[in-house]
Amino acid sequence: MRITAIEKQRRGKRVNLFLDGRFVLSLSPDVAVQAGLRAGDEVDDESVHSLREAESRAGAMATALRLLSYRPRSESELRQRLARRGTSPDLVDGTLQRLRELDLVDDAAFARGWVESRHRSSPRGRRLLRQELQAKGVGGDVSRPLLEQIDEEDAALRAGGRRALSLRTSPYPEFRRRLVDFLRRRGFDYDTVRRTVERLWQELAEEEDPHLSG
Repeated sequence: MRITAIEKQRRGKRVNLFLDGRFVLSLSPDVAVQAGLRAGDEVDDESVHSLREAESRAGAMATALRLLSYRPRSESELRQRLARRGTSPDLVDGTLQRLRELDLVDDAAFARGWVESRHRSSPRGRRLLRQELQAKGVGGDVSRPLLEQIDEEDAALRAGGRRALSLRTSPYPEFRRRLVDFLRRRGFDYDTVRRTVERLWQELAEEEDPHLSG
């Protein structure tokens, strides 16, 4: 078979490959350049098969990189998204392997970033963080060392502080009930929640009457 034309598509950035005067497949420019395709060259069925495989690899990598450009993702998230697009298991494995080699996917780094982001913007307890990371496909062997470093008392105080201010005019039973519910939903254990509620109530009371701190 002879390459009779390599034409740029009117729309998009891909090119069309024609063999013996008929369209065979479309390729990304990178794949076409890497393969050294030129009009007039002779190719066989094996070469065409190799081009299809190279195009599939390039497409899977492009999809993964596009997903990573939006936000960091766990390996499981990428695997699911690629599989959803009909990417074969072997190709998914190969793509993830290449991403690991490039340090573009790393579940430990993903989990660390997730925990740090939550701690800065929306503190929560180990239990909820563990559930969130599990939902992202991050196993306990990866998340456990990170979660053990969390100071739950500090996180609970930071999480509950703003809510406590909004409840400062409430009587203690309502203050306690609503703040307990809030902190439990944030994944803190009951003992931590109980101590946090008592401390925040005491701090608000001392602000109202400084003599209470003496």
